[in-house]
Amino acid sequence: MIATNRDKSSLIEDKKKMGFGTKCVAIAIGLLWQWGVAECIPNTNIINVLCNSGVYTSGDPFGISLSYVLGDLEKETPTQKNYEYHNISPYPNAYAYGHASCNLNITSSDCKTCLGAAKTALFSTCQTPRIGARSVLHHCTIRYEQYPFDD
Repeated sequence: MIATNRDKSSLIEDKKKMGFGTKCVAIAIGLLWQWGVAECIPNTNIINVLCNSGVYTSGDPFGISLSYVLGDLEKETPTQKNYEYHNISPYPNAYAYGHASCNLNITSSDCKTCLGAAKTALFSTCQTPRIGARSVLHHCTIRYEQYPFDD
């Protein structure tokens, strides 16, 4: 079959249209990917840090319990279904209680990063060793106390 000039020009126009459509799809996919990735970056800006007025001293068994609770919160919260985790230290000499959660729009890895930033905010704001504190960031929160609590 021999193509006429009119048929050739129609094919060229069709190719131009497909090229434009393909470019639009590629741009749309690129933008969606970028927005998806951008939303997954944890916002570690501090909203609030509260420090309990009670303190503990160096050598107090509460320090060991607290270290366990905060480490466990950082490790386990990102693995939980809704990024929500409560815990208690296993040491009966001085219990510590904890709770942490992350925004569901971030990845598990970003949840861990955010909780690390929240923990750092606790200790930089509450400079003397406190028996309780709470750090609220945009994408996560972490809290510990010397007594049981429910957030």
